[in-house]
Amino acid sequence: MRNISLLLVLAVSITWVSSCNSPKKEHETETKSESGTLDKQWARSFIDSTNAVFAKQLASGDSSGLADHYWPDAELMLDYSEAVKGKDILNAWGGAIRMGITGLDLTTTDITGTPDFIIETGRYEMKGNGKTLDKGKYVVVWEMRNDQWKIYRDIGSTSLAATK
Repeated sequence: MRNISLLLVLAVSITWVSSCNSPKKEHETETKSESGTLDKQWARSFIDSTNAVFAKQLASGDSSGLADHYWPDAELMLDYSEAVKGKDILNAWGGAIRMGITGLDLTTTDITGTPDFIIETGRYEMKGNGKTLDKGKYVVVWEMRNDQWKIYRDIGSTSLAATK
């Protein structure tokens, strides 16, 4: 039972870490206001659209698409497990999909950052077989490199009590 909980937490964390990287848009890299600070309105729009793409990729079983939202040196950090790094993030998402996770609702509660980093906090609910499998909170750190935003750190924590 603990292994199932661990996998669920991993899958949930990966999913919301999952705030994804959508295809490049015309003004995607314009994150600075005239004062050199993060344009929060733009950041909110980017994160909302990326999270929608991420949820669609999860629902369709696209683990490669999910993993593409992460930088090669990214880390996924979830309850009851060591950090998942780099190429292992693809395997983690594949495992979540094989476990039956088919839906993810992400609710961003705060955005802050700089022109090179966005810190997103929020709540997630992971679903499968018409039921809520897990819910909790997350922090995703987005990093700008080579005119692209991708996930640098994805941290999730379940709000459900551990099962014995």
